[in-house]
Amino acid sequence: MAHTNGTEVVPTLPEPSRPSKGELKPEEFWWRDRQKWLEDQGYVLRARYKPDWLPSWKTSHKPYWKCEDGQPIMVPHILDATRLSDGEPVVLKRILTSQHPYEVEITRFLCSEPLASDSRNHCVRLYDVLDVPNEDDMVVLVLPLLRRYDSPPFETVGEAVDFFTQVLEGLQLMHHHHVAHRDCMNQNIMLDPKPLYPEPYHPRVIDWTRDLSRPVKHHMRTTHPTRYFFIDFGLSRRYDPAGGAPREPPILGGDKSVPEFRRAAGAPCDPFPTDVYYLGNLFREDFLQMYHGVEFMQSLVDDMVRDEPKERPTIDEALSRFQEICASLSSRKLRSRLVARDENPVERVVKGVKHALGSTRKVSHPVSAVNSGREQSPA
Repeated sequence: MAHTNGTEVVPTLPEPSRPSKGELKPEEFWWRDRQKWLEDQGYVLRARYKPDWLPSWKTSHKPYWKCEDGQPIMVPHILDATRLSDGEPVVLKRILTSQHPYEVEITRFLCSEPLASDSRNHCVRLYDVLDVPNEDDMVVLVLPLLRRYDSPPFETVGEAVDFFTQVLEGLQLMHHHHVAHRDCMNQNIMLDPKPLYPEPYHPRVIDWTRDLSRPVKHHMRTTHPTRYFFIDFGLSRRYDPAGGAPREPPILGGDKSVPEFRRAAGAPCDPFPTDVYYLGNLFREDFLQMYHGVEFMQSLVDDMVRDEPKERPTIDEALSRFQEICASLSSRKLRSRLVARDENPVERVVKGVKHALGSTRKVSHPVSAVNSGREQSPA
């Protein structure tokens, strides 16, 4: 939740959506019961998951939801942790190998050499794979702590252009190595928060400091460029290049608008054009329909989301066309503000003045500045 101070949105701590006393949820018991084992592997969970945990609100007399240890798990199979060796925040992802038999293999492949050294590689890094004791079908992946790709919000056209560039290049690299993501929707693209957030934030309440004492501060992308990463390769497949274009029944991913999903059940299709649709629909729904200023993407996006997969451009064609678009954009255009379509006139004027006087003037060319900083913040 948030309240406004003039036109500036000030975050407020989220209150619980249903009555609770802050106790562990049933889905958190698995993590609590393996807290010691995870620590022995080098990964420390928050105090909430220690067997001898005493809720801090019992003595501080604050509402539990205002306490660091009162924040429950969001997704049962994913939990934040800290790497003991260097204090690095990480994410632990529990998977069943019988349900996702290729996830470990493909994730490892995509962050192995020589792919890892390719500047186009925007696949999440895999730090470790832990075999869970007495669970033959289960492993825990250790991954960087990332943040949703649009948090904080984009501010300039140049920042959006850099995002488009990175994800198109990232998908191109995967396709060049015969990997189809098969679920590259907006929730499966994230950013490296380290350049943008100079202080740690709470992994559960991400707009607040680690101790929930105040809203966390952040930089803008133009002055502190970041990198974007594809995550979640549970539905991904790697194909034999000698086998030609793959044809297999589609796997239903998170974006239910994919035309292939609406056709005859199980009708085989090529998953690579489906990936192109996923990105095109992300550009359409999260940018073209949300902001003024990115209309130059309309024609390309229209082609990327065509109903007939064969009529969509390949990722190479999409990236080539996008690069031609970029060549036509002036520095002034790139530096201009992204204007939300739902802004009222007063907001538009105030934000426009603030933008004109703001930090974008510190950078001579937003996109070139972002490009020059890409290699500075690997996840």
